[in-house]
Amino acid sequence: MPNWGYSFVEQKYDADRIAKASGRDLRIKPKHAREICATIKGMKVEQAKKFLEKVIRLEQSVPFRRHKKKQAHRNDLKEFKWYAGRYPQKAAARIYEILSAGESNAEFKGLDVDLCRIIHAATHRGRIIKRYIQRAHGRSTAKYKHLSHVEIVLYELPS
Repeated sequence: MPNWGYSFVEQKYDADRIAKASGRDLRIKPKHAREICATIKGMKVEQAKKFLEKVIRLEQSVPFRRHKKKQAHRNDLKEFKWYAGRYPQKAAARIYEILSAGESNAEFKGLDVDLCRIIHAATHRGRIIKRYIQRAHGRSTAKYKHLSHVEIVLYELPS
């Protein structure tokens, strides 16, 4: 088993007010996970959960800031200054689960969840599972399955 660490540096923050959660080798695209993490970073926990629920129900789109050529523009993204967006439901559902785990970790540590804010939300590319589909005339085509690592850190702000 690998020993996973966090890319978050805790030196500036009080360690007693931090709660962490991570998901490793998730079957979501790193591109979608990156855009969701960039959007929810800085939000309060309840605000981020409502945002992710709206994305799962296809009511709110996620702004795509990178790799957005030929991307459809969305009317609900005028507040973000980025008009290109999508509805990555699967990635939003997995990140919602990680956020819920971070929330329960904060409760376990005795933190007030209403005052917690997401100070670190990052995603990293994981392994790529390579498979092959048989084609006609003895050929084959590659079929890749992308994995991602997502980590979320919550910090209780002083009241």
